[in-house]
Amino acid sequence: MTDNEGADISVEPRINDRIRVPEVRLVGPNGEQVGIVRVEDALRLAAEADLDLVEVAPMAKPPVAKLMDYGKFKYEAAMKARESRKNQVNTIIKEIKLRPKIDPHDYGTKKGHVERFLKAGDKVKVTIMFRGREQSRPELGFRLLQRLAEDVAELGFVESAPKQDGRNMIMVLGPTKKKAEARAEDRRRREAESKTDAAEAVASE
Repeated sequence: MTDNEGADISVEPRINDRIRVPEVRLVGPNGEQVGIVRVEDALRLAAEADLDLVEVAPMAKPPVAKLMDYGKFKYEAAMKARESRKNQVNTIIKEIKLRPKIDPHDYGTKKGHVERFLKAGDKVKVTIMFRGREQSRPELGFRLLQRLAEDVAELGFVESAPKQDGRNMIMVLGPTKKKAEARAEDRRRREAESKTDAAEAVASE
C-alpha cells in the first residue's frame, strides 16, 4: 500500500468491523460516557441498538468510539456543508461608483440602483473616485456618502464606515433584510399582483 492510499483511507473514520483494536472508550448515542469496553461488546451493543460503532478519536489510548447512525450522520454533515456553501454564494457585494461632484440626476439614478440592491438583500460597496485636485477635498466624498446612507436608511445600514483607500473613498452598506426574506417578500408581492390582475380581468368581462 502506498502513502497516498493510506491518506485516502484515513479521511473516513473506521466503523464497525474495520475497528481492529482490543478495546475502546465507548460513548453512547446521546454523548453519554459508557467507559472502556472490549470491542466485541461495543459491536454487540451497536447491533442491538441498530446503530454503527464509529471510531471518533483513533489516536486516543484506547481509541474513542461512538454509537451512532453513521449513514444519517454523513447525510446531515453533507447537508450542513451544502447549506453553508449556499449561504456564502448568496452574500453578493454589488458595487456603485460615484464622483464627488455628481449632478442631481446622476445621484438619483445611482441611489435607485443602491435601493434595488439592498431590497434584494445584497450588500453594496459604494466607491467615491477622486481625480486631480479633488483628492485634497476628501470631505466632499465623506458628505456624499453620509447623504446616501441617510437616504437609504430604511433599506440598509452602514456596515463599514467611509474610509480613504488611495484615490478612492469606500463605504459598505448592508441590507436590513436577509436575502431569503427579500426573496420571499418579492414572491408574495408577485403572487398578490397576479391575483389582482386576475380579479381585474374577471371584473372587466
